[in-house]
Amino acid sequence: MILPESFTHKPPKGFHYEIQPFKRNVLSIWLHHPDRYTYTSDPVATIWGFYNTKKCQYYAPRNCKSVGDPVDFNDTRNHTAMQLDLGPLAGILC
Repeated sequence: MILPESFTHKPPKGFHYEIQPFKRNVLSIWLHHPDRYTYTSDPVATIWGFYNTKKCQYYAPRNCKSVGDPVDFNDTRNHTAMQLDLGPLAGILC
């Protein structure tokens, strides 16, 4: 499977994206890491987010098995579709 045309992020160096079917009209987008864990030979991957092919809508992940809230693709980053939760003190602490 290939990434949607609207997915314009470039993976970080050494990483790559993979698309997998999730539900009938929903794809999961995974970010594969170049690193390996010492306790397994399985490839390391994190869920980037989800994409509804019927609605042409991206979603942040709650976890790898649960679709979260819809997001504007322009507010996502190349590592994740999860939104930053900058509370009222975020500007003070930075």
